[in-house]
Amino acid sequence: MTNVGYARVSTQDQDLAIQLAALKAAGCDPIRSEKRSGTSMEARAELQTILAFLRTGDTLTVTRIDRLARSIGDLQDIVRQLRAKGVALKATEQPIDTSTAAGKAFLDMLGVFAEFETNLRRERQLEGIAAAKAKGVYRGRPARIKAEAIAALKTEGLGATAIAKRLGIGRASVYHVMGEAHG
Repeated sequence: MTNVGYARVSTQDQDLAIQLAALKAAGCDPIRSEKRSGTSMEARAELQTILAFLRTGDTLTVTRIDRLARSIGDLQDIVRQLRAKGVALKATEQPIDTSTAAGKAFLDMLGVFAEFETNLRRERQLEGIAAAKAKGVYRGRPARIKAEAIAALKTEGLGATAIAKRLGIGRASVYHVMGEAHG
């Protein structure tokens, strides 16, 4: 049963020392760390290494859950992977220990509140956009693709792929503007 520590900061000029000391004090060995944004899991090689390394009965320890994931979707994916492997998740600065019922419940509540906050933010944003549109202030992002340019190239006999290449846009965008279905 291994207690694996994971530390992460977002930028190169941030310091990992406090997290590393807390993980060492929690008995973690090994400890992996990286200086990468937490918004996506793809570019985080150390986290991927840990997830591949962990075995049944092991524990993954972080100082705070936001060191592991910044989005509820990524956190849920990580927790599912850990549960499937029989691995516990602990946080040294939060009452999270998925080897206990209370720790699992607290993690689930954090996820619910995070998702609730995201949904509230989205609602407020949509309300603001609707109000701005009603006042005539908001018109959205200006169209990057000029329908006239696509039509002109089409009349020259070019197909969607050639038009897309010439204009530096995706082929699906050409089809969308032309109103054609492709398959």
